[in-house]
Amino acid sequence: MTNHQSNSLTASRQQEVIRYLKTVIEPILKNNVVSLGMVRNLRLVDDYIYLRLYIGAHQQDVAKEVQGVLSNLSWCKKTYIQICTIPNVKTTLAISSGKGGVGKSTIAVNIAAALKLQGAKVGLLDADVYGPNIPQMLGLGQSDIEVINTPTGEKFLPLEAQGIKLISVGLLAEPNRPLAWRGPVLHKIITQFLQDVEWGELDYLLIDLPPGTGDAQITIVQESPICGVILVTTPQQVAISDVRRNIHMFRQVGVPVLGIVENMSYIICGDCGSRTPIFSSGGGEKLAAELLAPLLGQIPLDPRICSGGDTGHPIVITSPPQELVRFLYKSPPL
Repeated sequence: MTNHQSNSLTASRQQEVIRYLKTVIEPILKNNVVSLGMVRNLRLVDDYIYLRLYIGAHQQDVAKEVQGVLSNLSWCKKTYIQICTIPNVKTTLAISSGKGGVGKSTIAVNIAAALKLQGAKVGLLDADVYGPNIPQMLGLGQSDIEVINTPTGEKFLPLEAQGIKLISVGLLAEPNRPLAWRGPVLHKIITQFLQDVEWGELDYLLIDLPPGTGDAQITIVQESPICGVILVTTPQQVAISDVRRNIHMFRQVGVPVLGIVENMSYIICGDCGSRTPIFSSGGGEKLAAELLAPLLGQIPLDPRICSGGDTGHPIVITSPPQELVRFLYKSPPL
């Protein structure tokens, strides 16, 4: 068989594998495992299939179904499935942005708080190695991370604030010192935080990603069962352009983009209630239409949001539901 014929056969078989995988429907989300981004790193080597399956703790039956479906392929001698999951965590979501300073961590904290108020068990992993300020936003000062012994080895024990479990790279650094970690050290720390934290039972684990599309982001996306990402931007074109790059990165690795949050959309006049856009307008709507990703909400520029973050009291906890945080009270996307 020539190389051209071999490549053609492999491509044909890969499409056949994808067709079979698309018949596996996740029962809660009512969609197939391919469209949900649960299947990644699909490779065919001779008559063998290799893939990674990213699932939550409650989705073990999906792995069995994938194995069963692919066993029907007449040419396949064996399927090797690497299960990627975080023990006891049902749903893992990422909060990301193309650039810093758009309020990504503020949105992450308030989404976590809103889910907690709905009765969910929530964890928050602050993986923003360039600005790990979530502990402050939840009212935690410099605190030591405790390491405990478990049947599966030593694990980090997350802290808890506002009813939310938290682990943060900022807790490993000295106060007011930069996190000057090089690639290999950074990779090891991020991998430990993904694999070696004793979260207990969680309905949602939110991961606050570093801004951009660098090594840290790629490591987290590749090593964790993120089943969807929420992107945060401001209306101005500079931020919108960076979000485009972010969306393409997630789509390349098969992580679904759940939607876009436009932060600092406008300021509300305290006297007349009129809205004034400060950083241009319409950017989030145009981006959502262009990239077929829903616009989840437009958050105004409000000093109470800033104050809540500085004092460790997220606004969704201290203020009654209103337009300011209305989208955070909607049913979660997954």
